[in-house]
Amino acid sequence: MGHRVADFDSIGSAIGIYRIAKDLGKNCYIVIDEVSKGIKMIYNMMKQSDEYKDMFIGGQEAMDMMSEKTLLIVVDTYIPHLVENQAVLEKAKKVVVFDHHRKSASFIEEAVLTYHEPYASSTSELVTEVIRHIGDKVNLKAAEADALLAGITVDTKGFGIKAGAITFEAAAFLRRNGADGTRVKQWFKNDFDEFKIKAITVGNAEIYRDGVIISVCPWDEEGASIICAQAADELLNIVGVKAAIVICKIGDDVHVSGRSFGEINVQVLMEKVGGGGHQTMAGARLENISTDDAVIKLKNIVDEYLEEDK
Repeated sequence: MGHRVADFDSIGSAIGIYRIAKDLGKNCYIVIDEVSKGIKMIYNMMKQSDEYKDMFIGGQEAMDMMSEKTLLIVVDTYIPHLVENQAVLEKAKKVVVFDHHRKSASFIEEAVLTYHEPYASSTSELVTEVIRHIGDKVNLKAAEADALLAGITVDTKGFGIKAGAITFEAAAFLRRNGADGTRVKQWFKNDFDEFKIKAITVGNAEIYRDGVIISVCPWDEEGASIICAQAADELLNIVGVKAAIVICKIGDDVHVSGRSFGEINVQVLMEKVGGGGHQTMAGARLENISTDDAVIKLKNIVDEYLEEDK
């Protein structure tokens, strides 16, 4: 099980764990209650395959299947309230955590094993390393290698950030096991309307202070949070910008995407409003708030962070 509003790293690492478990002779399922637009293509591709049609189950189905012998493996988050289904976590007697985010005050305390490496590019990288070390007992399929490569690609912004030697070794291993970068890239495409909304969001941006740029996405449809993340990545290409924060209103809540090159730690910023992530890529959801009030709140936490950093 990954985190709510699953992204490519969350689903990619979960699929990698699925292959490990299956090849070691264990029944395995991935718990997902809500399929975000960002991962819908890979989710549907897996569901349409006879080999993977039973891979995904909902939280309630998982609860019905669980026993005292069930092992729950949580990937790409260590924060209890951010997991896909908190009731599943609370019911599990044995929990293992794979994550690469910097640990904060709130974390899954009852884990029997935690593989936590904040210097890794992604959880998909960590899972790929485990597969490499297990060796011939795990036979990674091309679709699964694609999913892991997608997770690494997104979290490194195309191997531009936090991509160390081990990251490239993991990518090379996935390539040898059938991963195709061209195939993976198809999953990241926007349709024309989404592309225009992203362009408007970039155009709405204002540089607030000390290299922090803030923008509001005018869209409130499904997928707006994905556009926010992509727009934040685009804004980092502006000279002098150290961090980008982009928000959108979905229902009563405001979704926030934070991106940086590391000089400003966006994970710390997002943790101040109940979110999380890692140093260069983080997010949060602010409940029952207007976009105007959200912008004011975010500017306040930027001020607080910059003052603390002096």
